[in-house]
Amino acid sequence: MSTLNEIDVPVVEKESDQARHHRLRWVVLGVLALAQLMVVLDATIVNIALPHAQADLGFDNADRQWIVTAYALAFGSLLLLGGRLSDLWGRKITLIIGLVGFAVMSAIGGAAVNFDMLVAARAGQGVFGALLAPAALSLLTTTFTDPSERGRAFGIFGAIAGGGGALGLLLGGMLTEWADWRWCLYVNLVIAAIALVGAALFIGAHRSEHRPRLDIPGVVTVSIALFSIVYGFSNAETNGWGDWATITWLVAGAALLGVFLWLQSRTDHALLPLRVILDRTRGGSYLVVFIAGIGMFGIFLFLTYYLQQNLGFSPIRTGLAFLPMIGMLIVTATTSTAVILPRFGPRWLMTGGLLIAASGMVYLTQITETSSYATDILPALLILGLGIGASMAPAMQGAISGVSAEDAGVASATVNTMQQVGGSVGTALLSTIAASSASAYVTTHAAHVVNPAELAQLAAVHSYTTAFWVAAAVFAAGGVIAGSVVRSGKLPAAADGAVALAH
Repeated sequence: MSTLNEIDVPVVEKESDQARHHRLRWVVLGVLALAQLMVVLDATIVNIALPHAQADLGFDNADRQWIVTAYALAFGSLLLLGGRLSDLWGRKITLIIGLVGFAVMSAIGGAAVNFDMLVAARAGQGVFGALLAPAALSLLTTTFTDPSERGRAFGIFGAIAGGGGALGLLLGGMLTEWADWRWCLYVNLVIAAIALVGAALFIGAHRSEHRPRLDIPGVVTVSIALFSIVYGFSNAETNGWGDWATITWLVAGAALLGVFLWLQSRTDHALLPLRVILDRTRGGSYLVVFIAGIGMFGIFLFLTYYLQQNLGFSPIRTGLAFLPMIGMLIVTATTSTAVILPRFGPRWLMTGGLLIAASGMVYLTQITETSSYATDILPALLILGLGIGASMAPAMQGAISGVSAEDAGVASATVNTMQQVGGSVGTALLSTIAASSASAYVTTHAAHVVNPAELAQLAAVHSYTTAFWVAAAVFAAGGVIAGSVVRSGKLPAAADGAVALAH
């Protein structure tokens, strides 16, 4: 008879934190996608709720834009700092701080009793979003190292970045119409809670062994520069390009950006090491994200106006109208990054995608005051989804390819910064062009159209088509830039647990 001592007891080795993180990488992707969705949603979800919030809290039309601008200013100006902090503190802890802070600020905004409280909460959302977004993208970068898996992961993530704004319009319409405008903010508590539990349970600890000192002069300079640029474009949307404040803020922002780049070339612990942006593939990818941001905000802004004011769509129906575009974008983004990108590289995907998106915008320029959604809007949205999906997700992957692991956070933050600033530029530029186009149309056609309501509708449609022509030109220019700047060939294969180093 064998004794207890003779029984072989198998020794079970404890799974390492990193091994568990890798095994659960697709669950981690779901957590990161939720975090990214929350940040992107909040750029548009409150837009539809604004009239109801205004009636409830009693602020005037001049103040209304600050509900959107406060978020954009804080988010856009602090993204590079947030990216570097994720490199210094560790990406998991930065993500968790961002989730908790974003949820708290959303709760404060939802409970707002006056305008000042709501604006402060929106700015707070932007601050914590600036921690959250780069941490999520850099975690995605270091989690998926196999090229084929990374392609699928970035396809999903890029689809959310591209289509989240349209989804925000739908969700905002549903919550405003069926519940209350405050739920456009409270919904973040649900999303953040799910993502927080997932982050705590499934994401392994990530801390860089290389922890340089924080570049304080760089932080101050670039934060003020980005604030000035975003504020300048926001002011242009309201007061025009000739306004002294618009000119002053934009010139100051551009000058400070130049000072920031000069500082980065002279310090050993740069906030944004120039090696991150000077690589042709990464630099071209950042430009593509910026240009796609300009065009996408134009689509959402003017098509929302057109569907509601000219075709009489409800907020919910307007949001549903964008769903085919989101569906096409998701399919294209995941297919292009998983199948085409690993074989051919990003150059022609981004070039072709932006040119296709330009053709979709040209299709939209044909709308009239009596157009049909099925024949005049839907085909254009499908073309746009195809083009943006083919360009945006590969650009996000190209933008972080070849950086060392300790720079992943700030490289990821630069992606978000370019998209955010692109959105601000697009909103201001296209809004100003549309407004001047509408005024010119009224002036030249007042003698021919007797009915003032009819004239206003015709002028509005003319302003939208003018903006669509400009957006088409922007997309086309982006395609040319991508084809000229981005290096041909495949992206470098990633090293285990880190971003690949380019040769």
